Amino acid sequence: MALSTFIKRLQDIMRGDAGVGGDEQRLSQIVWILFLKIFDYKEEEWELTQENYVPVIPKGYRWRDWVTSTSVKEQMTGEELIDFVNNKLFRVLSGDSVKDDNGKDVYLFARTDRAALIVKEFMKESANFMKNGVLLRQLLNIFDEIDFSDYEERHAFNDIYETLLKGLQKNNGEFYTPRAITSFVVDKVNPKIDDKIADFACGTGGFLVDALHHVEKTEIKVEDLSKLQDSFYGVEKKQLPYMLCITNMLLNDIAEPNIMHDNSLEQDVRKFTDEDKFDVILMNPPYGGSELEFVQKNFPAELRNSETADLFMIEIMYRLNKNGRCGVVLPDGFIFGTDNSKSAIKKKLIEEFNLHTVIRMPGSCFAPYTGIATNLLFFDKTEPTTDVWFYRFDLPDGQKFSMKKNPMTREKMSAIDTWWDHRVELKDEKEGHSMTETWKAKRVSAEEIAVNNYSLDFCGFPNEEKVILSPKETIENFKAERKRLDKEMDTKLQEIMDMLGV
Repeated sequence: MALSTFIKRLQDIMRGDAGVGGDEQRLSQIVWILFLKIFDYKEEEWELTQENYVPVIPKGYRWRDWVTSTSVKEQMTGEELIDFVNNKLFRVLSGDSVKDDNGKDVYLFARTDRAALIVKEFMKESANFMKNGVLLRQLLNIFDEIDFSDYEERHAFNDIYETLLKGLQKNNGEFYTPRAITSFVVDKVNPKIDDKIADFACGTGGFLVDALHHVEKTEIKVEDLSKLQDSFYGVEKKQLPYMLCITNMLLNDIAEPNIMHDNSLEQDVRKFTDEDKFDVILMNPPYGGSELEFVQKNFPAELRNSETADLFMIEIMYRLNKNGRCGVVLPDGFIFGTDNSKSAIKKKLIEEFNLHTVIRMPGSCFAPYTGIATNLLFFDKTEPTTDVWFYRFDLPDGQKFSMKKNPMTREKMSAIDTWWDHRVELKDEKEGHSMTETWKAKRVSAEEIAVNNYSLDFCGFPNEEKVILSPKETIENFKAERKRLDKEMDTKLQEIMDMLGV
């Protein structure tokens, strides 16, 4: 199965349909078709391996019933297919009623078990954008060619799916975290077979899938493999990445993905119980966003602000089990911010958790979506922080990451692996005696961080990396930076007014 040829075939068909416009609609169209194809394959597998298994999707609405056919003449196409998909398939699989020949409402899909609820919720969030039934039939037939029972073909399709997700990064960077980053973070956090693993803003499921693969590679007993089915938990606020994540987990053999379509920030962190906590948390929370006041009230007053990434950091701290481990991607704004709430969040992190490592990443890691520099924070809930190791990941002179010309890969992060295992302080060479002393890697005490008002701005980049952004992205970054500076100025002004008693 040629990856580029497969994707081109899909794109060519959908570009010819008047109802599908833009990459996001094309991907939405692909994902519900793929979901039903994969789910039917899994059900056929369960019918063979589980005694007295009853298929979740009712007869007549399974992929094998309305897509696969022994004869081309028997296949629905044209207006008949569009009518079936829009007025029957989606209604039934969403749990709605359809009318029989006598006009009576009939509920064909009344099951309420976990698998049935996944199908219903998924289909409620989906839509058929295609208007041409002949083109829709062509699209269905392409997916019907895939044999998921063939290991090699399924593995090849996983690569295709990954490519589709990666393609989102250009316009929807919050959906996709580069696999080099997710793989590195997972390797260092090192999830185990008995760990409960979570991502509260899981996007398309990159961290969860990498964690699954990491655990599978370890020497585990066959009888323990069933534990993986219940080990992963995700929450995603946005519709499309939620659907993509569900499908991604199914492709990776998680039969009933425990992925919620929700905003986890809308839960009061002070009400979490031990059942709501996890052994491993892996996240790249959205940043630059602003949460409404009713969401902020779910967090302690001294910690809360409107910044989405900050609120997720608070949630992480409230949901990490004793001895639990975390790897999280955060922007520079969290690192060097010293307003009241940011300092309070980092004070809590230093005093109640062991923040052992901060990796400073180049700004082009997420280009062209954003040029904002990010950082990888690693901590655990074992003891208070004594020292934090900072390491700056430098690219060769004049280089930057680029999706096409110089993509970020796991191999290109090997320098961090080498340093991670043999930690030493690394001082930058000064161009002149009068220049300030800077460090590529340095161990900093918790006391020094506290004196620095809990700023974590150590081992920064001596020269700003030049990342070329589009005019739209430049304007968006300018607006975000202006908002940050305005907020910082308002905070300082309020402090002055309080001192003057105004």
